[in-house]
Amino acid sequence: MAGLPMLPRIMPNNAQRRIEILAFPNAQLLDVTGPLQVFATANDLTHSGASQPYKLTVVAEDDEPVTSSGLVLKTHPLPPHDEPLHTLIVAGGRGVNAACERNDLVEWVRLRSAAAERTASVCSGAFLLASTGLLDGRRAVTHWKRCAEFAARFPKVKLDPDPIFVRDGTLWTSAGVTAGIDLALAMVEADLGRTVALAVARHLVVFLKRPGGQAQFSAALTLQDGDGRFDRLHGWIMENLHRELSLAILADQANMSPRNFSRRYRQLTGRTPARAIEAIRVEAVRRLLEEGSSVAQAARRCGFGSEETMRRAFLKSFGASPQAYRERFSKR
Repeated sequence: MAGLPMLPRIMPNNAQRRIEILAFPNAQLLDVTGPLQVFATANDLTHSGASQPYKLTVVAEDDEPVTSSGLVLKTHPLPPHDEPLHTLIVAGGRGVNAACERNDLVEWVRLRSAAAERTASVCSGAFLLASTGLLDGRRAVTHWKRCAEFAARFPKVKLDPDPIFVRDGTLWTSAGVTAGIDLALAMVEADLGRTVALAVARHLVVFLKRPGGQAQFSAALTLQDGDGRFDRLHGWIMENLHRELSLAILADQANMSPRNFSRRYRQLTGRTPARAIEAIRVEAVRRLLEEGSSVAQAARRCGFGSEETMRRAFLKSFGASPQAYRERFSKR
């Protein structure tokens, strides 16, 4: 890609990692193209020609193009299951149920995974992965909307419905759609280091990666209501967490009386304004701790009156103290 800044050589012995993304009719388009673009951008930003870190292939059961969201994807036939492979990624989407019923395809995924150094699924691709038995006894995640169905169909899998992605040994699973981008960025970071992953994320204008333990929904997203009445207010709140956010101040921002605001807000979001502010602040604290901020800095920047107040709220939400969480998840 012309104009992209080249990064220093980072591949030991010019090793190239072969990545296969499995598609099928009515696969979710972004499940395929999201991770594909992450790895392709890593190639663009590092090396050219044979020395690129990744060799990318989209494969499908039939040697025919796959149609997804009205777009035709050129695919390659399934390679022999024992051919060397670094990463196998299984897409999800509306067609995954039909894919799970094709015994030959399920068996190919199982055998292909045995030849791969790591195997992953995006979104409801976890259903196909679980159909092979590979996820039995393992932690996994899938799209939030299909978690109940997944748990009923695959009781041996330790389903965790909240994270954006889960890594259990050599098996990776991710939540809905765009979470495949987060998973792919995490893989790039594991393969090539944080500097390359950050460069890819910046070029794609996405987060470096939302940590795998981050919930599928942000606090602000869970507070969204059907008519978007308070969406602008939530944006203002996130930009002003360091300030006092009393009921009167919030009502003024919403151009409502405090009494009417309090009643209407709870009616539309299911939470009181005070509980909503606490949830947004706690989420902001977690993000700051992951980025390396101290506990004191996080408390101050997110508007908690004291570290102890923040500690109690954080402990209630995440079951760990801010300091313990920082020690485990901070990137610094």
